Amino acid sequence: MDVCYNRLFKLLIDKGLKKTEFAKQVGIGQNTLAKLSKNEFVSMEVLVKICRGLNCNIEDVVEIIKEDFRDN
Repeated sequence: MDVCYNRLFKLLIDKGLKKTEFAKQVGIGQNTLAKLSKNEFVSMEVLVKICRGLNCNIEDVVEIIKEDFRDN
């Protein structure tokens, strides 16, 4: 399965926050922010920090994308 953080970035736009401003606010580093931007896996600890910092639920931040198991 893959993850997608587009919901997070839409939420930041809706709240008028820049990515770097958001990272400082919730206490995550630039490397973690880069992982989020590339839709890479991050720890549950990071997701909890984000949800607490933005006062939202995890489904407001991350979407699980199901893998396609079709035969090629």
